[in-house]
Amino acid sequence: MSEADPDIALDGIEEGKRLIRVGGTTGLSLSERLSERIQKLTWRTPLHTMRLKGRYPLKLIAVPDDPVLGDAGRGQALLDGRLSFRGESHPVDTLDFARGDWGKPFAAHVHSFAWLRDLSTVATRAQAAPIAEVLTGRWLAAYADTVDALAWAPDLWGRRMLFWTAHAPLILSSTDLVYRSAVLNTLARGARHLDRGADKAAVGAPRIAAWCGVVAAGLLIPGGDPRRAFGEAGLARALATGLTEDGGTASRSPAQLLDVVALLATLRETYAARRLELCAPAVAALVRAVPALLGVALGDRGLGSWQGAGPTPASELAAVIEASGVRTRPLRQSRDWGYQRLAAGQAVAVIDAAPPPVGRQVEGGCASTLAFELSDGPARLVVNCGGARGASAQLSRALTEALRSTAAHSTLVLADANSTAIHGDGTLGRGVAEVELSRQESEAASRIEASHDGYGRRWGVIHRRQLLLTADGRELRGEDALLPGGRKRRIGHAPGFAIRFHLGADVQVSPTADGQAAILRLPGGALWQFRCRGGALGVEPSLWIDGAGRAVGTQQLVVSGEAAAGGATVSWAFKRAR
Repeated sequence: MSEADPDIALDGIEEGKRLIRVGGTTGLSLSERLSERIQKLTWRTPLHTMRLKGRYPLKLIAVPDDPVLGDAGRGQALLDGRLSFRGESHPVDTLDFARGDWGKPFAAHVHSFAWLRDLSTVATRAQAAPIAEVLTGRWLAAYADTVDALAWAPDLWGRRMLFWTAHAPLILSSTDLVYRSAVLNTLARGARHLDRGADKAAVGAPRIAAWCGVVAAGLLIPGGDPRRAFGEAGLARALATGLTEDGGTASRSPAQLLDVVALLATLRETYAARRLELCAPAVAALVRAVPALLGVALGDRGLGSWQGAGPTPASELAAVIEASGVRTRPLRQSRDWGYQRLAAGQAVAVIDAAPPPVGRQVEGGCASTLAFELSDGPARLVVNCGGARGASAQLSRALTEALRSTAAHSTLVLADANSTAIHGDGTLGRGVAEVELSRQESEAASRIEASHDGYGRRWGVIHRRQLLLTADGRELRGEDALLPGGRKRRIGHAPGFAIRFHLGADVQVSPTADGQAAILRLPGGALWQFRCRGGALGVEPSLWIDGAGRAVGTQQLVVSGEAAAGGATVSWAFKRAR
């Protein structure tokens, strides 16, 4: 394990004010969407098919290890004859790769061959190879000679390149020479496809995955030195555009950052199989990404629910961090990624203190500005609903879209409207363009004050939130204020506001008789008291998407009121009673 320098990890706190601006909120233009569509159509032309022709390898130069453990439950399901992912399951015997009615997460999981990692985690080679070869042969029959928009998507080919080579003993154990030749020939065709298409993948994890595939092909397919150099240059560009200076992702999703770290850790083993060191841009990216990833972990050492991601268990996060080879401290203040971390005693609070991801680059972003999550040791006290990107196939589209709304996050909602508009095509529209942030540290407490302009254009107000965590971690004080500001003067009736605090699973709520407080009992026996002033407190049903993408019924505290002409201010506090 390498030790990351604290200065490189940007672990220090930058006190004082700063202004954070988003680069743009519009989605892809019509011409850009048309260009993307035309690019996919060209994959089916005879010209592209000719470009994929060439010599195919008789064998791989080396077989790298897979440094990341798979999911044992999914692996056991494969041994039992079912391929499962995010609540969707299909029998292996009748699995049809050409079907089009799979959910998007399941389809990506199947076509990427990520399930090879799960299978190898629980089975011996003798047990796993027959299953892996059957499914690989079925995929080859459907897509080896057919360049399909989904099956041949650059990011999926990049992942497939990593998984096919790392788990070559499972898919190349057959004595059938025709089948073995088909696998190796398709690998070579996939590499040529990636040479031309890697930069067409979406910014962030998808493009990084595609270029990782190009580099892996250059390292493991004979005669690949020119491709390796070409791939390393492409990977450097993908990392520069897909990661922020402090190690976050363009999507602002911790789950996607975890994916990037796992991809680079897997690529490191591909270099190691050739007794080479990982290329410098990837090493530098890991050194930046790991502290940023740890910075959004809660007290249970798992990831929170941000930008459509569901919670990631501590075991999965720990396995990927171990595979990365980087040991470092959590990043407390990400200057570009936009998350702030407050930690004292057993309490950890993570705050979204930046605009949403740029709409042109990311689909599926959430209107979560100034939301926070709070944990007490291993128990999650305040959460976001999360899970819009990885929800179970059983959840309706309407529900998954609602999970992206401001109301699905622990923050203030004005007039039941999103702080940033969510378009029907999955992109984000107008709303939060600037966040002003101030942070102070003292021996007594850590304090953050942040404001956003998401309601300025429509309602003429600015939302300001102050959070203060005491040094012993036993009290989190907050204040939400709606202040006059923005271009438009509000007319008509005063809009209502609701400050939502979605509670963690199994947190029990007992409101007090005065309607201004509640007692919260956490799993494990801890007792917290919530009090507020400036609004009416209520308890309402809520839901939380767990790590498997399933909806879990929970509760939420809601402080409501009206924003009068001069604005409104609500103060509140969570205090540990025992």
